[in-house]
Amino acid sequence: MTSPFTLSIDWLAFTIPTASARETMDILEGDWTKVKGVFRGYRFVWITTSTGRGVGKLGTGVDRNPGEVHVDLSGGLVAQWSPEKVRAVLQWVLQKNGHLTRLDCALDDRASSVSLTTIKDAIGAGQCVTRAKCWQKTWSGLIHEGISTGETVYLGSRQSQTLLRIYDKRLQMQSQERLDWQDYGIRWELELKQDRAQLCGQMLSYLDETLWLEFIVGVLRSHVDFRDTQRDEVEEYRYRAPLLDWWATLTEGFRKSRLVVEKKPQTLADVKSWLHHSVGPLLAVVLERPDGYESLQRIAKAGKKRWKTKHHRLLEQCGHNGEPAAVWPTELNGS
Repeated sequence: MTSPFTLSIDWLAFTIPTASARETMDILEGDWTKVKGVFRGYRFVWITTSTGRGVGKLGTGVDRNPGEVHVDLSGGLVAQWSPEKVRAVLQWVLQKNGHLTRLDCALDDRASSVSLTTIKDAIGAGQCVTRAKCWQKTWSGLIHEGISTGETVYLGSRQSQTLLRIYDKRLQMQSQERLDWQDYGIRWELELKQDRAQLCGQMLSYLDETLWLEFIVGVLRSHVDFRDTQRDEVEEYRYRAPLLDWWATLTEGFRKSRLVVEKKPQTLADVKSWLHHSVGPLLAVVLERPDGYESLQRIAKAGKKRWKTKHHRLLEQCGHNGEPAAVWPTELNGS
């Protein structure tokens, strides 16, 4: 029976003291485009995107160390990497004496076996045992429709090295009109930064992937536990009180998780975004030629002969006149 729990690596950021942009891009793979502007103080910036809504940025040329390279890779990119690639990239960063600045690990309770209400009630009752000093909850919705589009519980602060986000991933993806929204549930997402990210990355770089689950659950439980206790009991007893049944069951389920590569279904908006960021400059070069438009038409005609099932599915997202059923983002359609 397939486990209803999964683990994915959802964000990666790192800095390398001495490396070239080209070497870094070769390790990360993908199509990178140089863009104008400054990124975190770095004067030379490249960007890559994926049809899974992921964005990566790479910067070099910072004044304090012109040879330094910094990379930010969002979840839409990293979550689609195999564990082998994640490990290989981490090993390369460490071999280059690099330092991880952020690493997110997402544990998904896809069956939503523990609701956000249960979690909030436990925190309110003083059954949350953690070194974090604060927690908060946010809610979002559509004003005119009067429906919820998301709710998130935060344990820890954004300034700390460990922040836990617990939210309804299914509801979030449904509001984004993602085709696979029913495959998700409640997500427990650890955002590790600086020294915590570095330590976690070092462990994942050499641990066999079969041991990643046990390790990440250990990191989660080092940040938070839910125990049969009360807020006014002495600290020593709170940390030794029995685990709440639902927490013991949930964390045991996480230990039996399966590592996943999140292959997000493509939408027409995803494809157009990828074309805009990754292929747009090359298309512009072709169109500068007198026969540019005709050349692109020939390329498209030849490409149509190689359509597969996924291409026909994308076509089904169009209206009867071939126009997209949904409006393109304004930053992509030039309006």
